[in-house]
Amino acid sequence: MDALTNPNAANSTPLTPIQFLERAAVVYDNSPSIVYNNLTYTWRDTFIRCLRLASSISRLAIGKRDVVSVLAPNIPATYELHYAITMTGAIINTINTRLDPRTISILLRHGESKLVFVDYQLTNLIQEAVSLMPNDCAPPQLVLIIDDARQSLPSDQFINTYEAMVVTGDPGFNWVRPDTEWDPLTLSYTSGTTSSPKGVVHSHRGIFLGSVVGLVEWFVPKQPVMLWTLPMFHANGWGYIWGMAAVGGTNVCLRKFDTSIIYNSIHNNHVTHMCCAPVVLKMLSEGKPLQRRVNLMTGGAPPPAAVLLRTESLGFDVTHAYGMSETCGPSVFCAWKSEWNRLPATDKARLKARQGIKTIVMTDVDVVDPESGVSVTRDGLTQGEIVFKGGNVMMGYLKDPEATEKCIKNGWFYTGDVGVMYPDGYLEIKDRSKDVIISGGENISSVEVESVLYLHPSVNEVAVVGRPDKFWGESPCAFVSLKDDKVKPTADEIMKFCKGKLPGYMVPKSVVFKDELPKTSTAKIKKNVLREIAKSMELVVKGRL
Repeated sequence: MDALTNPNAANSTPLTPIQFLERAAVVYDNSPSIVYNNLTYTWRDTFIRCLRLASSISRLAIGKRDVVSVLAPNIPATYELHYAITMTGAIINTINTRLDPRTISILLRHGESKLVFVDYQLTNLIQEAVSLMPNDCAPPQLVLIIDDARQSLPSDQFINTYEAMVVTGDPGFNWVRPDTEWDPLTLSYTSGTTSSPKGVVHSHRGIFLGSVVGLVEWFVPKQPVMLWTLPMFHANGWGYIWGMAAVGGTNVCLRKFDTSIIYNSIHNNHVTHMCCAPVVLKMLSEGKPLQRRVNLMTGGAPPPAAVLLRTESLGFDVTHAYGMSETCGPSVFCAWKSEWNRLPATDKARLKARQGIKTIVMTDVDVVDPESGVSVTRDGLTQGEIVFKGGNVMMGYLKDPEATEKCIKNGWFYTGDVGVMYPDGYLEIKDRSKDVIISGGENISSVEVESVLYLHPSVNEVAVVGRPDKFWGESPCAFVSLKDDKVKPTADEIMKFCKGKLPGYMVPKSVVFKDELPKTSTAKIKKNVLREIAKSMELVVKGRL
């Protein structure tokens, strides 16, 4: 019976997403893999380029478990490096291009990065970051990514150019397979809004599972056309960098974009799929109707129903998902039921705003009392902390066992997010635990208040935080940026708009107008900054700061 219970060499090869590219080079050899401006590569091209680059990286004494960083926008090199770096056995670390030099310096030191590939537009950023590293810390080697082969290296700090490493590499390089599927593959740092961002480590197995499930849950067909409006440094493009190779998709790269660039690219490249954060979803909602429908996935904060309705009316089929760096990106999808198609548009938008149900690789998802760990009542009302367990949960935080043990306990990963579970098993996020406002003993979801405020025709962006209140403890304070309308509402009019749509205790007691709300490097509104502003407000504010 041993043959039936023990694994063997034929059935226990470690899972790794690198094999997706190897297969794509055969199945989709002459199909487009990457489109960037006037440049087009095939899957065969991409496989050979990655092998060459991996060969050149290995010659720099980079090997297993070494960290190699990438500081670049959504360009072909960023896509290729996800494979080339990991083909050497090294760990890829994509860095948020919007971070400041000090934070980047902290990440490079913490991850002990040995090599950094840097886009030519970010040379000053990386040079300042390296200069801030302590003398006892060996600085990483730098390689420059350029669009123009005539451009020279800006300083002696750069040892080579990206394309030179591709050209001189060995196309027959024997890429390094993982010893086990638990070997680390990626290092991704959380948003970086504090002085000590946490380094999320994922294995080959976790990334493999996360990438495959993203295709299944989103019903991605073979050879889709993916427009990269989601930064590739965000949880490695939510796993779709590897997923697109698995299905032979076309990756349309954009160095930068605005509403017109996105719409033009959708039209010119016959885009079928795209992912984006809620801030981009809102940008798209202000565009013009599409000639053909596009599948769009959004994640993060629940999108306001008004934004969902507008976006879908333009031709986008919106899927809402929920996840985080610690779970390889989306891990809960709003799986759509056919009977919901018969509902009114407003009801459908409300259902789509729910985060949904666990994926097929998630063993379980629950909402529990954070103290006792007991599941809350599945009534869509009782709030608790969202917890996960499954194959795409991170291995842990790099060099931070205390933080790892704090969030992974009792066999669950504790997200820190507050949600409710409906009787049908669907999950809905209500807030980050730190963003819940407790007023007079009542828990107020800032997200719920924000969703109502977004219905106001003059509201551009809004964030609701708790403001100290001598009587209630806390009361809701709304920070609002307005559209460029000629007639602008007053604070009293904003509050009056909320009455009748929300219980009295949830209506903002103060409204602060700002030209623009402060944001993190990942375009998330800095509620911590707004909370500090709210704390300094001794009186109810109904004006502009």
